[in-house]
Amino acid sequence: MKFGIMLFPGSNCDRDCFHALEEVMGARAIPLWHGEADLKGADCVVLPGGFSYGDYLRAGAMAALAPGMEAVREHAAGGRPVIGICNGFQILCEAGLLPGALRRNAGGRFRCEDVHLRVENYDTPFTRLVPRDKVLRLPIAHGEGNYYADPAVLNEMKARGQIVFRYVTAGGEPAPEANPNGSLENIAGVCSPAGNVLGMMPHPERSVEALLGSEDGLFIFRSLLEGVDDR
Repeated sequence: MKFGIMLFPGSNCDRDCFHALEEVMGARAIPLWHGEADLKGADCVVLPGGFSYGDYLRAGAMAALAPGMEAVREHAAGGRPVIGICNGFQILCEAGLLPGALRRNAGGRFRCEDVHLRVENYDTPFTRLVPRDKVLRLPIAHGEGNYYADPAVLNEMKARGQIVFRYVTAGGEPAPEANPNGSLENIAGVCSPAGNVLGMMPHPERSVEALLGSEDGLFIFRSLLEGVDDR
């Protein structure tokens, strides 16, 4: 089982992903250069966080046009898993692989802090091992994490179970004070209609060891690893 971590100019969370997958999870991970339309046999593609192309135009807009993203589209169309974290989420939206858009945070400030998440859909390759009613604690670090989708699109997403994570209080309630960026309905992560493409703003790769303050990111990576093994 092999993970491919795609590198863009300005990626800065790729080493975190390599550490989480290889050193903590014991999986195999390889680098994928954004300029090459070759995924080198990766079973799962990871688009890490950072500031691809300096976030010029819009966050993720230029990265979405990279040759490597054509290969990611084919990979996703074949039902294989793709996860975009933070800037990776923005890229997936800009590439049309996920609905909606990520806008500037409400208040215009960069937010770097721990947040709590509630899983809204456990029937995905990324969440199936998360214990029911478990409130996850993961860090965020972004300036454009304010998720938005048109009302009609949002209604379709809800009907299809595409809302995967919501920002909540430590007690699991999606209260306004738990929303760090103004995201519509406290949305922190969404998936494609088929469920194999996930975008999320919080960083599971930074929550895989007790030393980091939380190991809740392991639930997401373990769900992925088991799912890829099953395939």
